[in-house]
Amino acid sequence: MIKRYSRKELTSIWEEFNKYKIWLDIEIAAAEGMEKINLIPKGISSLVKKKTKIKVNRIHQIENKVKHDVIAFLTSVTEQVGYKARFLHQGMTSSDVLDTCFNMQLVQSGKILLKDIDQILLVLKSQAKKYKNTVCIGRSHGIHAEPITFGLKLASYFAEFKRNRKRLIQAIDEISTCAVSGAVGTFANIDPRVEKYVAKKLKLKIEPISTQIIPRDRHAYFFSVLGIVAGSVERVSTEIRHLQRTEVQEVTEFFSKEQKGSSAMPHKKNPILSENLTGLARLVRSYVIPALENIALWHERDISHSSVERNIGPDATITLDFALVRLKSILKNMNVYPKKMLENLHLTKGMIFSQQVMLELTKNGFSREEAYKIVQKHAKFSWENKVTLLKSLISDKNLTKKIAVNKLNKIFNISYHTKKIDYIFKRTF
Repeated sequence: MIKRYSRKELTSIWEEFNKYKIWLDIEIAAAEGMEKINLIPKGISSLVKKKTKIKVNRIHQIENKVKHDVIAFLTSVTEQVGYKARFLHQGMTSSDVLDTCFNMQLVQSGKILLKDIDQILLVLKSQAKKYKNTVCIGRSHGIHAEPITFGLKLASYFAEFKRNRKRLIQAIDEISTCAVSGAVGTFANIDPRVEKYVAKKLKLKIEPISTQIIPRDRHAYFFSVLGIVAGSVERVSTEIRHLQRTEVQEVTEFFSKEQKGSSAMPHKKNPILSENLTGLARLVRSYVIPALENIALWHERDISHSSVERNIGPDATITLDFALVRLKSILKNMNVYPKKMLENLHLTKGMIFSQQVMLELTKNGFSREEAYKIVQKHAKFSWENKVTLLKSLISDKNLTKKIAVNKLNKIFNISYHTKKIDYIFKRTF
């Protein structure tokens, strides 16, 4: 992932040094397990731990010759430890190291993503309560529907990210497995007790049955959850982008004193951060398909998944981390304009109360079809003649014969639409 959209907290997980460090931890843990059941001489693991330093450049030099990353790594260790390093990797296969390491990197990344979501939840909860009673128009199909509050919008996002948190915890649990079962997963050359020891040492679970690799449905699930979280990021971002439009101007991103919006038009203040998140969300979701396609590998193992995972592992997690941190900042620092929200709410001159009028008509003897037709006719007249819906309704003598004017007046009350906000908030928080 490019530096522009990366944070050190995540990139360090996917750097070569950390990868080889995890490989070394796996080999040392396996050696300790073998020592405990007398498969190799005592003291090998402590010797390796004492003498081995991660030499990334040297490993790469060796790999350029042998064309095998794990052999290159083990050769580098042997150069430092000496003859006794021959007891490392006994009965193991490369995938035991590679897959266990990859899962550990995903777990490490997942835990940071979880913290990111926790931060977003804190901001959303605070902002939702702050704007709990800030009335604005609810829209369906981009068209004014009925009043809601801005806090209710934010509460909806809170609930969604709460679900995302639960999904991510499940995804981390799903991927927290370890396989040290040897070629084609039969334990022919390694004792299952070694795998059990390694899993406990590295705080992972045993993969109940591996082939030569950890099954890739686990990884597909993990990346699918990342894709869903990215979808939630885009949902919030898209809303902010719409609300910042010149014609709407209900919410805007924070615009710093020295910030510039356009190289050509000095007046511009564009929702560039939210647009950026929309693009990054598309990128994260694009990694889901190759993760799903990695499930179907040949027989007990092939490496068609390897090149995919070398890309999507770091890219998906690094990108999503950056997006979540940026979203938190947008939500925390956004500008909210309650007066503009009210102004926009009244643009349709009371037509947002059309459903209440229709329901009142049905209570006074009109069929639903008749009531709908009457209200729709008055709404059209109101829009075309720039008069309030209430004024249009009052002018209809046939209507006022059945419903008193003061009763019609009472219908046009915003508090009618906000009376259950406390109930929804209590249910959500």
